[in-house]
Amino acid sequence: MIELSLVISTYNRADRMLVALQSLVQQSADATVWECIVVDNNSTDDTRRVFDGFASSYPTLNLRMVTETAQGLSYARNRGIAESTGAIVAIIDDDERVNDRFVEAYVDFFARHPEAVAAGGRVVPEYPSGRPAWLSHYTEVPLANPTDWGDRERIFPRGRIPAGGNMAFRRDMLLRYGGFDTSLGRVGGRLTGGEESDLFERMAADGVRFHYVPDAVIWHIIGAEKLTDDYFARLSFNTGVSQRRRAELHGRVAALYLGEAVKWCVTLVLAAGYALAMHPSRGRKLLEMRRGITRGIMKKER
Repeated sequence: MIELSLVISTYNRADRMLVALQSLVQQSADATVWECIVVDNNSTDDTRRVFDGFASSYPTLNLRMVTETAQGLSYARNRGIAESTGAIVAIIDDDERVNDRFVEAYVDFFARHPEAVAAGGRVVPEYPSGRPAWLSHYTEVPLANPTDWGDRERIFPRGRIPAGGNMAFRRDMLLRYGGFDTSLGRVGGRLTGGEESDLFERMAADGVRFHYVPDAVIWHIIGAEKLTDDYFARLSFNTGVSQRRRAELHGRVAALYLGEAVKWCVTLVLAAGYALAMHPSRGRKLLEMRRGITRGIMKKER
C-alpha cells in the first residue's frame, strides 16, 4: 500500500529533474510504500524523454509523469496532490536531491505523531560553481532557503515555516485547506512565489503547528545562472511583489509597510557591519536585495 506520495513539479529543467530522480534510487524505504509523481508544467525541452528513459531503467520504482497545462507552480503542485494516493504528500523541487532516508523519515514521523498535520526537513544549499563572496546568510534566504534546526525533532520556532522545497502534509488536511493558491507562485520564468507561505499562514491561523523532521534532508542545487546580478535583482523584486499579494489577500498591507520600514533599519545596520568587517560586497548585495523587495512591494516596475 502506498503510504507516501512524492510530488515533483518541473518546467524545462530536464537535466535538473534527472538529478532529483537519481537521488530516489537508493531510498531506504521499501519501493512498495511510496510513489513519485512528476508534474510536467508544459515543458518544451526533452523532459518527457528523459523521464521515460529513467523510469524504464528502474521498473521497480513507482514513478509516473502527468502533464498540467495550466501554467504555474501552484497549478502543477495541486495537480500532483490530486494525482497522489498516499496518506502523506511530500513536495520537493526539481533542482534538488534527497538523502536516502527521505521517504522513511517522513513515513516514520507521521506514524509516530498522529496529531501532526504538516512538517518540513533540512535544506542544505549546494553551489556547484562555488559560493560567491557577496553571499551572506541574509541574501542566501531568498536564493536557497537554508533550513536547519538541529538534529532533533521539534516544533518550528514561532514565525518560521518549512521550506517550500522540503515539506510534507497529511493529504486529507492538505485538501481541506485547498492546496496552493493559484494566484501565487512561479509562472514560467517569472520569479514570483509565496504560495507555500500563504498555505502555512492559513494553517497557522487554525492553530496548526509545523514539525521539523531532521532526517528528511534535501540539497538545494544553486546553479551559476542563479548567482548573476540580473537574476538576483529579478528575484528580489518579485519577492516584494509576492509579499504584497499575500498581504492583500490577508488584509495586512499596512503591517507589511511597517515591517519593511523596520527591515530597512536592520539592513542599514547590517550593511555597515559588513563594511567594518571588510566584507563590503555582502553589504552592497544586502542593500540591493532590500531595494528590490521594496520596489516589488510598492509595485514599481524595474
